[in-house]
Amino acid sequence: MELKMRAPILVLFIGISIILSIVKADFSDSIKLNTGGLKRANFPDGFIFGTATSAYQVEGAANEDGRGPSIWDEFVKIPGIVADNATGDVTVDEYHRYKEDIDLMKELKFDAYRFSISWSRIFPNGTGQVNWLGVAYYNRLINYMLSKGITPVACLYHYDLPQALEERYLGLLDHKVVNDFANYADFCFKQFGDRVKNWMTFNEPRVTAALGYDNGFFAPGRCSKAFGNCTAGNSAIEPYMAAHNLLLSHGAAVQRYREKYQKTQKGRIGILLDFVWYEPLTRGLQDEYAAQRARDFHLGWFLSPLTYGEYPKTMQEIVLDRLPKFTEEEVKMVQGSFDYIGINQYTSYYIYNNPPNTGPQKALGYQEDWHVGFAYSKDNVPIGPKANSYWLYDVPWGMYKALMYVKERFQNPTIILSENGMDNPGEMSVPEGLFDTNRIHYYKGYINQMKRAMDDGVNVIGYFAWSILDNFEWRSGFTARFGIVYVDWERNLKRIPKLSAYWFKQILGNEDDTFN
Repeated sequence: MELKMRAPILVLFIGISIILSIVKADFSDSIKLNTGGLKRANFPDGFIFGTATSAYQVEGAANEDGRGPSIWDEFVKIPGIVADNATGDVTVDEYHRYKEDIDLMKELKFDAYRFSISWSRIFPNGTGQVNWLGVAYYNRLINYMLSKGITPVACLYHYDLPQALEERYLGLLDHKVVNDFANYADFCFKQFGDRVKNWMTFNEPRVTAALGYDNGFFAPGRCSKAFGNCTAGNSAIEPYMAAHNLLLSHGAAVQRYREKYQKTQKGRIGILLDFVWYEPLTRGLQDEYAAQRARDFHLGWFLSPLTYGEYPKTMQEIVLDRLPKFTEEEVKMVQGSFDYIGINQYTSYYIYNNPPNTGPQKALGYQEDWHVGFAYSKDNVPIGPKANSYWLYDVPWGMYKALMYVKERFQNPTIILSENGMDNPGEMSVPEGLFDTNRIHYYKGYINQMKRAMDDGVNVIGYFAWSILDNFEWRSGFTARFGIVYVDWERNLKRIPKLSAYWFKQILGNEDDTFN
């Protein structure tokens, strides 16, 4: 989406001039922004504000210091699979520039940094020999965060399975991954847990299972021929197998943490789940049922086993014997295996009933099993302003509904709002990119709706903006900018805070809302 400037040209130039003056002034406090009434003092004592990234998206140094390849290193080699054939080999080079980035977080008044650890940087072959240079990097990163008063929040897996495990036994499709992940997690707890007190096992396991094995849109790119241009896969079975092993891997890692480390390290552990809010397109009963199926297949796929020890009834009834079963021991390991739940909430869609095709050519797959259709407008009115990404609409009321749903459906767990943000086009020039008023509008709406949910009893203890920096955005490469800090790809990856960065600084610094 092109950035829409409705103000007169003169006002636009004045605005850009202000931004450039701020950049030159290096975090000048000379401008007051409309915070929409938001300020740190409105949130409970101890509430955490942070930013988030992932290893493959920001670290770079893909072939340095003994790191082994992940499935994304292999996936991006497919010609045309990523926009402009971009890769994460360098991206924003945080491996070498982490101090600069942590300093930015400190200057902008953030409390915490949610980062991920690259499994293949620690174990290049997935198991066995340790790469101590990789361990040393994460020690440097964690220690520098702590020296600057930034709380480390570590995620053990963000889409990046070691390629060696994919080649050895097809990765997440084999039960062997459960023990291998638990061993990797155990190692990280032992090495870093004296300083890291907040752990997440997996980021968005639903995305990993669905996009990796149903439509092949993400690594490892497996699917049935009917659903994508994949060389191998079975969309009817493999997404459910992968999800099952992800849940068991999570449970096994939490079990290790609780049995061996939690008592002495005094930390906590959870998992990060993405949740699009699904609103019925009409008030008809069939659309109401369809929206609930969508929620079950999306969030319930993981949060129901974690809370109740079984998959949602709707999934059991539709997927039947294609859906794996938990043993009694596995239920004990998975159910209740979290101290908090991370919710990544970006957008909302309308949902309508779409009865399944029952003909002889019916192709089975995870998305097909929902029996729903998606709509992005109602009565010719869009559900919200569209961001750059095709899937992302600015729908702040969906944040409130999503959080209230988790509270009411899943026993009001402790929640970290672990990702939230929107993107502008990657080709934006520096002046255009810095003047991100639409991003401020987005954050203002969503954070206010989060606060509304908290006031109505949802137990949210932290909020993480995605992302601190523009970075490698998976299939979109560098054509999407999610950062509150502009990264100039043409000028040595220079970091330049956007207007949204100063907006956060104003809120987190307890400055008065004096500019309207």
